[in-house]
Amino acid sequence: MSNGVLKDFIDEAKARMAKSVEATRGEFSTVRTGRASPHLLDRVDVDYYGAVTPLRQLAQISATEARLLTITPYDKSSIKAIEKAILESDVGLTPSNDGQVIRLQVPDLTEERRRELVKVVHNIAEQGRVAVRNIRRDVMHDLRELKSEGEVGSDDEHRAETELQKLTDERIGEIDTALAGKEEEILEV
Repeated sequence: MSNGVLKDFIDEAKARMAKSVEATRGEFSTVRTGRASPHLLDRVDVDYYGAVTPLRQLAQISATEARLLTITPYDKSSIKAIEKAILESDVGLTPSNDGQVIRLQVPDLTEERRRELVKVVHNIAEQGRVAVRNIRRDVMHDLRELKSEGEVGSDDEHRAETELQKLTDERIGEIDTALAGKEEEILEV
């Protein structure tokens, strides 16, 4: 019985850690590099008739060129609200429109701005690592409770903790690999 319970705990930890790694990768994609990517605008929310709405729900966003994003609103009357939301966001891009489409020119990054963005992605990576470690802590706590209640033996608990630590190290390694890739992308001239 105890092996099934321990396996359930490890499987749950594996699934939760995988979600944390994916969330961290998603956060990385919202950081601007020298290239245009529709994901740059994932964090932009627009005040649309009094309701805060994600930009993705109000318009089609596409990278038409390497350094140009075009935003085509589904409702042309929302152009001003979309422009205002982009200007107020931390994206650092200035919109221009022709009444139908909003264009965002992605400028080359300065060396100083690249260094700032590297710090931003390091913070995102650290948040991801902390999330993975918190999952490990929660599952370790649950394993120790099982041991203290006498449902699993000391050896089984120790094996599960070792497996959990291996899993944690793997997931943190995945985050570090993604961080290295993103850092290289940012510093690429």
